Amino acid sequence: MDDVRFAVLGTGGIGRRTLEVSQHKDGLTAVAACDRNGVAVDHGGLDVAELLEATEGNIASGPQGGPEQSSGDEPRDSGPRDDVSTDGGAATAGVKQHGDQAGVVASEQGRPTETPIDAVIAESDAIDAVLIALPNLEHDFIPRVAERFAEADYEGVLVDVLKRSRVIGMLDDREEQLTESGITFVCGAGATPGFLTGAAALAAQSFVEVEEVEIWWGVGLKSGYEDNRGTVREDIAHLDGYDIETAREMSEAEIEELIDDHDGVLEFHDMEHADDVLLERAGICDAEDVHVGGVLDVRSDEKPTTTTVSVTGTTFDGETGTNTFQLDDVTSMEANVNGPALGYLKAGVRNNRAGHYGVFGPADLMPGF
Repeated sequence: MDDVRFAVLGTGGIGRRTLEVSQHKDGLTAVAACDRNGVAVDHGGLDVAELLEATEGNIASGPQGGPEQSSGDEPRDSGPRDDVSTDGGAATAGVKQHGDQAGVVASEQGRPTETPIDAVIAESDAIDAVLIALPNLEHDFIPRVAERFAEADYEGVLVDVLKRSRVIGMLDDREEQLTESGITFVCGAGATPGFLTGAAALAAQSFVEVEEVEIWWGVGLKSGYEDNRGTVREDIAHLDGYDIETAREMSEAEIEELIDDHDGVLEFHDMEHADDVLLERAGICDAEDVHVGGVLDVRSDEKPTTTTVSVTGTTFDGETGTNTFQLDDVTSMEANVNGPALGYLKAGVRNNRAGHYGVFGPADLMPGF
């Protein structure tokens, strides 16, 4: 496969790590990146090391300034709809700065713009794939971003690491528009959903009927917490008594207080993770038979529990068994999210060049190494 030229929307934790990991993957060239303040484009290939150094400390923050402001992970963009400029109301207490300006515009490759998504779309004829690393603290935010690429007649790949089940249906509702544009959208292509969804789909092949899929993950985030506040905020929405709206409106102080109350360790059960609908749409099992939970420790680099996928089912000869897949505890969240995301990006490009357009889940594709 020819070299893949890709862009990253958002330079928070997921976006930055995507750029970093891409340097260790063959056949990938980062040509564009943007955040809420600006954009960097070089079709010959960005100087990723310089960009990462310049954007160090560019983080998502909690609401203090009002709903018009956007998260540090996300471009502030006027766009066709005013409300696509925000992540659904998550305002920011400010973005840490490196040098004289914040984010991408601190880089010698960056330039300021109030419409960073449009700036990337304007260059998209020369971009094979776009990884959307934006906080989706409004359910239809990512689908609306996809719409904008389709409205611009983009022909290529969009990849996202979104988590919530209901967003998949919103993308499916737009499949005809994406297909007509020539877009291959790979949704939920991170760790879970993503890597572990694919592992569950493979483990299910031993059975003629799958009874249950259990995904239990563990993440230690101490060294990456500052860069992953947007991800933590999204996870909080899955705690008992919380939802996406309440998590979106929490201030940084309120999040810190919540973390303190749990001694830095948050445990999740029966999360609305898109693994369920993605496995159902792939024909593996019913969504109601998929259960996702895990433990997040924001004060330790070590995983608080081993990440495990267990698939229980019945074989053709009537036996009941459980296939189990485990991730090594030394592999970081970044390795398990961004490595698979780039692998699915490669798979998306391969399918797009073969003329396969529409919406695909991680259980539909085998990622490319």
